[in-house]
Amino acid sequence: MLTVPGLCWICQMPLACAHWGFCSRCAKALPIPPPCCPCCGLPCANTHSPCGRCLQKPPAWNALIFVTDYCPPMSWLVQRFKFNATVALAPALARLLLLRILDTKRHFQWPKPDYIVSVPLHSRRAWLRGFNQSDLLARQLSHWLQCDYLPQGIKRIRAAQTQHQLNARMRRNNLKGAFRVDFPVAGRHIIIVDDVVTTGSTVAEIAQMLKKQGAATIQVWCLCRTL
Repeated sequence: MLTVPGLCWICQMPLACAHWGFCSRCAKALPIPPPCCPCCGLPCANTHSPCGRCLQKPPAWNALIFVTDYCPPMSWLVQRFKFNATVALAPALARLLLLRILDTKRHFQWPKPDYIVSVPLHSRRAWLRGFNQSDLLARQLSHWLQCDYLPQGIKRIRAAQTQHQLNARMRRNNLKGAFRVDFPVAGRHIIIVDDVVTTGSTVAEIAQMLKKQGAATIQVWCLCRTL
């Protein structure tokens, strides 16, 4: 039987390597973020050292790596992945993030992570959606990077209002006491995987918990960072 070639998720043209998900042309055409702080991921003049915001008030994590701003076509792909249950997008999106991670590591020599964790959904929301998009991304990355993934390492113990309806201050208050850490943290290098970081409230809440328990370094890896 003839094999059916995979199609690029963006332009729908046949792919030479079906499992890549995106053709080289579309992958190269993704919007290039402006120079951003390696710590908070927000625009700044110097991409090799923390920005003034991070020097005055450092985030709970040490570095943030993302693919693009939350804009088309990535925003469309994330919405399709997340809200239309297009789970087949997970390997292709995770590969884009992996390429960005490997490129970033050529400039910053971070320690090899001990554990990868994903931002969890509350059990009811996970049941309604049928999957956790951050979990699917983290599984792919841990396999490719040969790093331990702890799917139950961070648990959401309290339901909260949907974050995208809230401003930054309300988001922070909304997440107080929403998570629990269920693995040994002290002295470990930990990666937090999420799909989109907007204000950073969710990953900040998790990173603060990990930091209080003695994590050596914490990185945030995500598909999009709202700039």
